[in-house]
Amino acid sequence: MEKVRVEEVESRAGPADVKRPLTTALGATDLAVNYFELAPGDSFAFGYHAHSDQEEVFYVQSGTVTFETEEGQVEVSSGELVRFAPGEYQRGVNEAENDSRAVALALGAPQESGDLDLRRECSDCGDRTSNTVQRADEGAGLVTICEECGAETGRFE
Repeated sequence: MEKVRVEEVESRAGPADVKRPLTTALGATDLAVNYFELAPGDSFAFGYHAHSDQEEVFYVQSGTVTFETEEGQVEVSSGELVRFAPGEYQRGVNEAENDSRAVALALGAPQESGDLDLRRECSDCGDRTSNTVQRADEGAGLVTICEECGAETGRFE
C-alpha cells in the first residue's frame, strides 16, 4: 500500500496551472494518475489529442471542464466523470469566464499510452497539424512544435 498527500508532490510545467504526477509517488505500475488544477483557459493537454493504447478517465472534483471531442463539446461538472477509449480525440479546458478553477483527477490505463497524436493550430501552415512537445531552449518551460513546418505553436511554463 502507498499513501500520498497530493500537495506534497511537485507540480510540473505544462498547459495546466497545477499538474501533480502521482503515478510514481503511489508506486503505480499499470495506471497513470495525475492531479490537475486548471485556471480559466488552462487545459489538461497540450492540444487536441488521442492515445493509441490508453483509455483515459477524468473525474472533475470541482468546477466545470469543457471537452472538445469528435462529437462536439461536452461539459463535465463537479462530481461527474468522463471516459475516452484508446484512439478517441479529446481536449479538456476550463472555459470559466471568472476566476473559477477546475480541480480534477486524470487516470490512464495502461500507464504507457502508446503513440500520441497531438494536434494544434499552426499559423504558418494555416491548419491544425500534428505536433511534438519539447523542452524550451531557455528555462524550464516546454514548447509545442509543428511536425510539418517546424514552427512553434505553443509555449508552456
